[in-house]
Amino acid sequence: MRPIPGGVCAICGERLFSSYALADSSPEPRCGLCRRIELVFARAAAYGSYEGGLRELIHLLKYGGVRPAANVLGRMLAEAIARLEPELPVDSVAVIPVPLHRTKLRQRGFNQAELIARAALKLNPLGDRLRLCASVLERKRDTASQIGLTSHQRRENLRGAFAVAQPQWVKGREVLVVDDVYTTGATVSECARVLRRAGATKVWVATVARTLKISAQQVKIGPGRESGPMDEGIEGADVPIAKAVGL
Repeated sequence: MRPIPGGVCAICGERLFSSYALADSSPEPRCGLCRRIELVFARAAAYGSYEGGLRELIHLLKYGGVRPAANVLGRMLAEAIARLEPELPVDSVAVIPVPLHRTKLRQRGFNQAELIARAALKLNPLGDRLRLCASVLERKRDTASQIGLTSHQRRENLRGAFAVAQPQWVKGREVLVVDDVYTTGATVSECARVLRRAGATKVWVATVARTLKISAQQVKIGPGRESGPMDEGIEGADVPIAKAVGL
């Protein structure tokens, strides 16, 4: 479970394959998407690729209920946050975990993004500049699974799913959205959109893992079956460690 190696987009964190992008004269190498459009968030950083041991560890927390895994993942999130540190404001920054719908929260018993964020902040990245604000953002409806959806369908699936419950922590401030996995960016982009509408001046994103293009090839999840890219909400994958705890 190592940090993402090689060149990545300075905005969304996607792996860069183009020698043109890496050799570009601009101070910030960008992927093709970030060259064409301006994302709603300022920058996203992730610790590692959503594969192998890191994916298994996230599954242990989310689907196995192994809460101590949040401490390890919190150290990784703290490293991702540290990559954003040079550009974060010197005053207080609200740290906002991506929320779960109340139905899923009751089923799981915890929000993994919040547990990981709490573990990360205990390591005191950036000193006292970060303040956890877990109740600022709420998930108003339980969205359908994102698995198998196109980028456009993912955005539409999440449209209107989030709302700002405590705008006083957002208006006129820069905020940091944190989550366990960044897949296509649809979830954090929708969170950033509603936070910006509530008055946030800038939204930053930090996640433990990110699905990279090189990791988005078809993977077998059972005899004779294949699946596309892994998603934040995927369940039932044939993961050795997850099977060991009865998933």
